[in-house]
Amino acid sequence: MRRKNRSVTKEVNVHEAKTHLSRLLRKVAAGEEIVIANRGVPVARLVPEARTPAKRELGIERDTIRVADDFDAPLPQDVLESFYGGVDPTKTRDAGK
Repeated sequence: MRRKNRSVTKEVNVHEAKTHLSRLLRKVAAGEEIVIANRGVPVARLVPEARTPAKRELGIERDTIRVADDFDAPLPQDVLESFYGGVDPTKTRDAGK
């Protein structure tokens, strides 16, 4: 099955493919098709991978993850200060900005 919107096929020899594989893969990722030839005879094609986005199933972890009722409660002062190198962040000049 041919894909639509694919740019013109480019042919490269084996030496060029080995030397510039990363560059060729970037072109393929952008939608270009590359044919690799050995002594002028096509032997392989590099084509973009046809990926379909995985369908996300909601609620799959509902019985394994528990969120505490107070998950968004303010942190205790000592824990809060540990994020700021032992300094009370409410007393710094940048507080409230």
